Amino acid sequence: MTLSAADRMELHDLVCRYAAQVDDRRFDAVAGLFTDDAVLAMPAPPRELDPVVEHTGRLAIEAALAALDEVPLTCHAVLGAVFDPGATPDTAAGRVTGVAHHLTRRGERTADLVWHLRYHDRYARAGGRWRLARRELHIDFIHTQDVRRSRTDDNGGSS
Repeated sequence: MTLSAADRMELHDLVCRYAAQVDDRRFDAVAGLFTDDAVLAMPAPPRELDPVVEHTGRLAIEAALAALDEVPLTCHAVLGAVFDPGATPDTAAGRVTGVAHHLTRRGERTADLVWHLRYHDRYARAGGRWRLARRELHIDFIHTQDVRRSRTDDNGGSS
């Protein structure tokens, strides 16, 4: 089995749309990128960097992602994605690498909690479109850095 160029483009759009919609806090739209019975497997950082909790179904996935509402700003960047055909023409697998920035307030300062991550994905074609059937988040490492200024600063930022 092989994936067509059109399939690869649609899969790449799917993973980029996931990142953009998470950053836009459109969790209902993010959940719509998954199949009805999909699983989102998440770590519990900083203690656990590999998945330890599974959220099954679109409503559970939407609720799990809504926890990001507590973070004033996120910025997800997809650095690379590779896709492989699955066992049938309507399935595929992927490995997506990226960086996720999470801006948080620490007193008067803004900090950026940075996750260097990999998603291990399984995809299924549903309703004529590629959807996420399973997404596992693996964090390779975490670091924190100071932020000089962000659009979340209510006083115009700090130097």
